[in-house]
Amino acid sequence: MKIRIKVLFLTLFTLLSQAVNGVTFMADIDQSKWTVEVSPFACQLEQVVPSYGIARFFHEAGEKAVFQLLPTQKGTVSGSVRLVAEASPWQPGVTPALIGALKVSAADKQITVKSDYAGEMLVSLYRGMSPTFTMQGWLGSDEVLRVALSAANFQKSYSSYIECVDQLLPVNYRQVARTAVLFPPAQWRLSDATKERLNLIAQYIKTDEKVASVYVDGHSDNAGRRLLNRDLSKQRAEEVSRYLLAQGIDEKVITTRYHGERYPVVANNSAKNRERNRRVTIRLERN
Repeated sequence: MKIRIKVLFLTLFTLLSQAVNGVTFMADIDQSKWTVEVSPFACQLEQVVPSYGIARFFHEAGEKAVFQLLPTQKGTVSGSVRLVAEASPWQPGVTPALIGALKVSAADKQITVKSDYAGEMLVSLYRGMSPTFTMQGWLGSDEVLRVALSAANFQKSYSSYIECVDQLLPVNYRQVARTAVLFPPAQWRLSDATKERLNLIAQYIKTDEKVASVYVDGHSDNAGRRLLNRDLSKQRAEEVSRYLLAQGIDEKVITTRYHGERYPVVANNSAKNRERNRRVTIRLERN
């Protein structure tokens, strides 16, 4: 029953779209080009939509893929947007498939489609269909605006895009630029979980040539004597630095410091808070 209702809706939606005045932006077969930009940090697959803007799939390391529709003229659309996979000109009789509905505010500079819908768009393009955005009120008028992606020449570029995604780093800069690893009371040895985190940080540093400095700072809680706490924070910081060196990080970029109990992140007034203060922070700085 739900399938019949969905098909009926799509048929009605298509007829209504054809019945009203509107404008459609879409690359024809000769214009349709998909370009790929690849790196260990991000993969990008995009198409120019003539006279409208850029259609882009973007997959950053450590994140899920998204789709971005970037109009050349900002603020051209706001309100409800319908996203449907429509048949391409060479697919007569193929039934359109509803992908989803989006909301766009007047302040948005682009339409951003999150991971699930972006994945459905990629699948429909691979099948030769055309993901199409339909929205009312183009340039403040009552006119219907349709922006469609062309599937022509898609599959070869898509293969390159997927190869790039397979080679992405497991993390991005934001995810490793500021890291804190915690320690049990009076301990300075690295846990398996801490080593796994440091492995990710080391992998990122070795890949990103812009990382110029790595600051390793040891801390303690306020339990026990102050001088002993300072020595413990020193042992913790040096253990982290030794591990990073063993993973191939150049010692010239590492600065190791220790502070004892001087800089708590929270008050040392509970066991939970003291746990947060027994830490080593690793901070990356780029050129």
